[in-house]
Amino acid sequence: MYWDFADAEACRDWGQRLALRIDIPAVIYLAGDLGVGKTTLTQAVLRALGVTQSIKSPTYTLMEAYQTRIGPALHLDLYRLLEPEELEFIGIRDYLAEPALWLVEWPERGTGFLPSADLSLNLSILDSGSHRLEWRGHQPRVQDWTEFLPPPSGGSSNRDVG
Repeated sequence: MYWDFADAEACRDWGQRLALRIDIPAVIYLAGDLGVGKTTLTQAVLRALGVTQSIKSPTYTLMEAYQTRIGPALHLDLYRLLEPEELEFIGIRDYLAEPALWLVEWPERGTGFLPSADLSLNLSILDSGSHRLEWRGHQPRVQDWTEFLPPPSGGSSNRDVG
């Protein structure tokens, strides 16, 4: 399935509406080139879940932890990770023990050390300048998260891609 968004604001709105359906434990992988909106979407989800503090990209710290209205949330940006084993240095195994919402940018760089995804999102910018978000659910409950989300205002969707 995919959604096309006119701009980053429409993508942000979709992320806020998705957040209203998420329950934990949940693992969401975010893929796409630099600058396509992975952090923007993550910020929208966390804001909608009640995070009021500054939400910054953890590009240099690898991970930021937040408390949300549904429980703990972890935002990982693994772009600068050279080897998946580096996740051991931030104590990744300690975080695996507790239910949380995981929002992971560049998940392919943490292969073997991350929990399996419930939902994979791939963001891209089309030639027209609009944004596309493709999603693939890996667990049956994820269908409930996106099934009733309308297409973004000024955008379109294709619910047959899966």
